[in-house]
Amino acid sequence: MKTAWLGVFAASALLAVSSVQASPELAAQKNCVACHQMDAKLVGPSFKEVATKYAGKDDEIGYLASKIKGGSTGVWGQIPMPPNVNVNDDDAKALAEWISSLK
Repeated sequence: MKTAWLGVFAASALLAVSSVQASPELAAQKNCVACHQMDAKLVGPSFKEVATKYAGKDDEIGYLASKIKGGSTGVWGQIPMPPNVNVNDDDAKALAEWISSLK
C-alpha cells in the first residue's frame, strides 16, 4: 500500500513540475514572447515584472489568466495587450501559474 501511494505522489509531483517547466514553451507557442521577455521589458512588461506586481493579489492566478485571454488596457502604459483568442482556459491558467512562480 505504501508503494502505491508513493507512486501516486511521485506521478503527481512529476506532473506539477512538468507543467511549470513546459510553460516557457507554451508562452512561445501562444506568441506571448512576441511582446514579453523573461527579465526585460519588450513591448509589454517582463514576465517577472508581472509576477512581482500581482504577487499576493486575491485570486492572482484567475486574474492573470483572464488578462492573458481577454487582454488589458492602460495597466502598464498606453500600449494595450490584445486578447489572445488562441489561448484556452487550461493554457491561460498554466501560463498564469508559471508567471506567478517567477516572483
